[in-house]
Amino acid sequence: MQNLILPKSRLTESLLESGIVAVVRGVEAAKVVEIAKALHAGGITAVELTMDTPGAVDMIKQVVSEIGDKAVIGAGTVLDAETARAAILAGAEFIFCPSLHEDVIRTGNRYGKVVIPGVMTPTEIIKAYEMGADLLKVFPASVLGAKYFKEIRGPFKHIPLMPSGGVNLENAAEFIKAGCVALGVGGSLLNKQAIKEGNYEALTLKAKQFVQVVCQARNEK
Repeated sequence: MQNLILPKSRLTESLLESGIVAVVRGVEAAKVVEIAKALHAGGITAVELTMDTPGAVDMIKQVVSEIGDKAVIGAGTVLDAETARAAILAGAEFIFCPSLHEDVIRTGNRYGKVVIPGVMTPTEIIKAYEMGADLLKVFPASVLGAKYFKEIRGPFKHIPLMPSGGVNLENAAEFIKAGCVALGVGGSLLNKQAIKEGNYEALTLKAKQFVQVVCQARNEK
């Protein structure tokens, strides 16, 4: 995808395809490409590299170069417009924030990239959507629980929500059935011991399990 200029609708569709956005944080630069490839081999179509990881810009360039034609690569933990622009110039197709920043939304829209700010309350949800956010990351999902999403979808059926923070195989289906369009998944997907040992097959297996759970939950909605 790095060689094509895709409209936001196509980028969003690809990002949501598997229903999982893999959050890759604090990994070694030498392993990041293999990790991304393993996740993609498991069916995950969106990989987020967090900007608080040392060398994140170069990592984004590497991963985009290797699998950017197969998966949507984005940047996470983006707190300001400068960081957003640096990630976009490195090849990021979507921008994930843990919180709400209007300057980041403006920057993403300026460059035609998908912007997903972090929100929690009904006021933040509608404010972010009015600012031009494409999807909304509701964080921390583990504190709020799936029932929160079911209730909040009442007045906000038109706003696409994505839980992040504490999503795992045990609760993934509940969030999808509550109306979430996709899930942001980090620690429960990226086993630290497997990464340390270079056991990328384990990452692929876990990715397949998450994708399968999401697919089944979508079919049961």
